[in-house]
Amino acid sequence: MCDCEERDFVTFTDDDGNDFDLDVIDYFDYNGKEYAVLIDPNDNCECDEDEECDCETSIYIMQIVVNEEEDTEEFVSPADEDMDALIEIVQARLEDMDDECCCDDDCDCDCGCHKE
Repeated sequence: MCDCEERDFVTFTDDDGNDFDLDVIDYFDYNGKEYAVLIDPNDNCECDEDEECDCETSIYIMQIVVNEEEDTEEFVSPADEDMDALIEIVQARLEDMDDECCCDDDCDCDCGCHKE
């Protein structure tokens, strides 16, 4: 995800009652349901762009369930039987995201995707 894009954070609560934020980096539909791809913004990698990086980033796939009566969205774990297909979709989408630049020519962010 490009640093110059508006970021979408969702706050979750763990089993111990601690709040933590995940960064939504993508949305997609599968079998008539909406899903989100989220990462932990605290998973910082210190690798340079020129070197091969073995940093691990935690990636989460969540189904978005809309409650129209209350005008809310809930992020829930996808059905187990859908996970293999969802993982394949997310891997392909992340590879495509790596190849695309989200910035226009006048952008002065430090995302590193500008053509020289």
